[in-house]
Amino acid sequence: MAEEISIDYAALKKGGFMRQAQNGKFSMRLKVIGGQLTSKQLKKISEAAEKYGNSYVHLTSRQGVEVPFIDVKDVEAVKRELEEAGVSIGVCGPRVRTVTACQGSAVCPSAAVETTVLAEELDKRYFGRELPHKFKIGITGCKNNCLKAEENDLGIKGISMPEWCDAKCSFCGLCEAVCAYDAIKIVSETEKEHFFFDKSKCVYCGKCIKSCPEDAWRGKNGYLLSFGGMFGNEIKTGAYLLPVLFERAQVFNAADAVIRFYEANGKAGERLGKTLTRVGFDVLKKELNMTLGI
Repeated sequence: MAEEISIDYAALKKGGFMRQAQNGKFSMRLKVIGGQLTSKQLKKISEAAEKYGNSYVHLTSRQGVEVPFIDVKDVEAVKRELEEAGVSIGVCGPRVRTVTACQGSAVCPSAAVETTVLAEELDKRYFGRELPHKFKIGITGCKNNCLKAEENDLGIKGISMPEWCDAKCSFCGLCEAVCAYDAIKIVSETEKEHFFFDKSKCVYCGKCIKSCPEDAWRGKNGYLLSFGGMFGNEIKTGAYLLPVLFERAQVFNAADAVIRFYEANGKAGERLGKTLTRVGFDVLKKELNMTLGI
């Protein structure tokens, strides 16, 4: 008679093993910070999928890797083998999830900010922290918004705040041509060029800065944060409660503040966006302003 195994489903889910439709089988969620894995790690994950799973992996919508069809009796063995190769197990349930990020300025020419190291630093500070519900952090390097920052509980977006220097401008019109939001206008009047920049229309994409052949545009790169986004059974777009931040330390301070707010005000099973709707966005904004000294 086969030995009956007692299964603690809650503990397995907390540790990144999600129950499958098949009895005794689990999908193992791996920790992938900022969407990056080394070739060595990928090789080990492939070996684990062949040895313990069904010889395939699933790529999640949040840059994660899951290995389905792990038998409950193999959980500790596969964890040990992966961790020896530097592959960590992810988490599920009411806690801070793995930070997602695009490739940022280290790779992408459109990006205004570095994202990989920032994702690693945020992960070290918050990963796995117990909260009222799941808490997702997403970082996107520019206004192209590949990571859909506003869909996260805390979204971080790189921006370029442009400044125009008339002394260097040749009025070639290239910046006007690349601006998709009509924020820039160059008008010819009586043999003189007049330049108009409507800051209220600017989305901080930085295209004017990158396109200028005369360096007449200068940019200051920073971070635009959104709070309370979610995408699932209910969709909410994260709210902008702060001005653009220009120091990485300010980003960490803001993250500390929103997590403190959520711990103090969130109800079990309630996402941050719902907490903000119930308690008030102004309450979090006050907490953020006090923390950052704004």
